[in-house]
Amino acid sequence: MTISPSTALNQRKRALDALASMPAQALKERYERIRENAPPALAVRGPEIGAVMVRGRIGGGGAPFNLGEASVTRATVKLATGEIGHSIVLGRDPEKAKAVAHLDALRQVAEWEPVVERDCVTPAIEMLKADRRKLAEETAATRVDFFTLARGED
Repeated sequence: MTISPSTALNQRKRALDALASMPAQALKERYERIRENAPPALAVRGPEIGAVMVRGRIGGGGAPFNLGEASVTRATVKLATGEIGHSIVLGRDPEKAKAVAHLDALRQVAEWEPVVERDCVTPAIEMLKADRRKLAEETAATRVDFFTLARGED
């Protein structure tokens, strides 16, 4: 079965989103296990620390406005076989940025893609789902339902 370019791009985006959002310590532990046997990566760019402007919208649909700046770290690496991996992670964490970029490059190698998916991407997605579920439960526990009775004054 051939994967269309748009599907491959969506899978890469999904993987990068999950890896960049994964807590640094959890990513480090999983990455170290993979890195032992993985082909090494050479730094092409960075890691570099910089800032990006975060934009917001009132209610998700209003006019955009500049909310403020956020620190990010980016890195680009290249495997000896030519695959290039990129990353941009929130915060000032050069090691995490290098790890995500290396995992991105490894995902482009046929024999490493299932390993990275199984050992890093899927656990990262599960962690994010668990965090969202926990937040939803905490929010639901503090929910207040307001109601009024018609007073018949009009």
